[in-house]
Amino acid sequence: MVIVIDPQIAGISGDMLLSSLVNLGADKNKIIEGIEKSQKFLSGSTIKKMDFQKIQKRGIESTQLILEMDENVSERKGVEIKKAILDSVNELSLTTKAKIFAESCIDTLISSESKIHGISENSVHFHEASSIDTLVDIVGITIALDDLKLFKEKIVCLPISVGGGNVSFSHGTMSNPASAVLQIFKNSNLNIQGNNSKEELTTPTGACILVNLTNEPIQHYPSMNVSSIGYGAGQKDFEGFSNVLKIIQGNQSNFDMDSVKILETNIDDISGEILGHLIDKIMEQGAKDVSIYPGITKKGRPTNLVCVICDDVKVDTIIDTLVLETGTLGIRISNSNRFIVPRSNHNFSLTFDGKSFEVNYKKSSHNGKTHFKIEFDDLKNMSNALDKPIVDIESFLRKEIEKIEEI
Repeated sequence: MVIVIDPQIAGISGDMLLSSLVNLGADKNKIIEGIEKSQKFLSGSTIKKMDFQKIQKRGIESTQLILEMDENVSERKGVEIKKAILDSVNELSLTTKAKIFAESCIDTLISSESKIHGISENSVHFHEASSIDTLVDIVGITIALDDLKLFKEKIVCLPISVGGGNVSFSHGTMSNPASAVLQIFKNSNLNIQGNNSKEELTTPTGACILVNLTNEPIQHYPSMNVSSIGYGAGQKDFEGFSNVLKIIQGNQSNFDMDSVKILETNIDDISGEILGHLIDKIMEQGAKDVSIYPGITKKGRPTNLVCVICDDVKVDTIIDTLVLETGTLGIRISNSNRFIVPRSNHNFSLTFDGKSFEVNYKKSSHNGKTHFKIEFDDLKNMSNALDKPIVDIESFLRKEIEKIEEI
C-alpha cells in the first residue's frame, strides 16, 4: 500500500490534512471526541463547535473542518502547547508510533521558532500558533492516522506549493514563504515550489506535520492502482484553483521507488585517464552511478557525455567536482523517479586453501525469481589471493550462496 500526498496546487495546512483524512475514511466521531477530551489541557480556550462538513470548492466536493472557539489568549509558550499535546495523546490510548509522531510535530514547530529567533526552545512563544487549533490539528491528525493505520504504510509527497507574495503576522510583513516554513523544510528532502497566488498556501503547522509524516519526495505519481481518495478543503477561496489537498491511497507495484537527480555535462577536451579518475572521485562522494557515453556535437566535435545519478544532498558536492576536475561551463540537472527491485544485503565467511575471506552479496527477488549479485571487490580480492580466474571464483561462490539460501 502507498499513500500519496498531493499539495502541488493548494499547498497544505493542518486543517486541510485533517479534513482530507476524514474524507479518506477516518472516523470523524472518534476525532471529535478525542479533541473534546483534549481541550481541558489548554486553559483559556474553549471549543464551542467542531464538525466536518461536505463542501464544494470550485466544483470539487471535499470535506472541511468547522471549528468555533472562545479564546482569551494571544500568545502561549511553545512548551505549554507541547505539554497539552502530550497530555492529550497519552490520555487517548493511541499507539506508540502515534504518540512519537505527535511529539515530533510540535518539537519541529518549536525548534523552527527557536532557530529563527536565536533563543532557547524553552523561551519560544507562539503567536499565530498559540491558538487551540494547533492542538486540534496535531492531535486530530494523529488520531486520524492511527484510525486509518497509516503509520504502517509507505507515504510519499509531491512538490509542495507554498504560494507567493507577502505574508503579514505578529513580527510584521515578509516575503512568502515565511521563515518558519523555510526552516521546517530546510532539513527535509521534500521539495517546495511557489506560484502566482500571492497567498500563503502552506502554513507552519501544515509543514511541521508533513515533514514528520514523510521524508520521501516524488516528482510524479507512482505506478499504482488507486483505491481511495481524500479531499480536504482549506478555509480560503481562490479564483484560479480549488483550495483542496488530495490524499491518494492505493496499491503500488512490487518495485520500490525513489526520486533522484540526474546531472549531465558534455566534455570534449580532456583525456580518458582524467575521465576514469572522475568516475572514481564522484563515486567516492556518494553518487549512485556514473556513466560516460561517447558522442558527436556541433561542428562534428567528438564529445563525452558524463551522466551522474545522485541524491539531492550530494548535488552541490558533485557539481563542484565536475567543474573543478573537467572545467565544464554548464551542467544540466533533472529529476527522475526510479523503480527499484527490492534487495537486501548479506554476507558470510569462508576458508579456502587455508585463507579466510568475507563475502558480501545482494539478494533480490521478483516474480518468484531470486538473483544474487556478489560484491566485485570481494571477487577480485579472493581471485588475487588464490591466483584463480574471477569467473571460477564467482561460480564457486554462487554455489556456496545457493547452499546458504537453501538452509
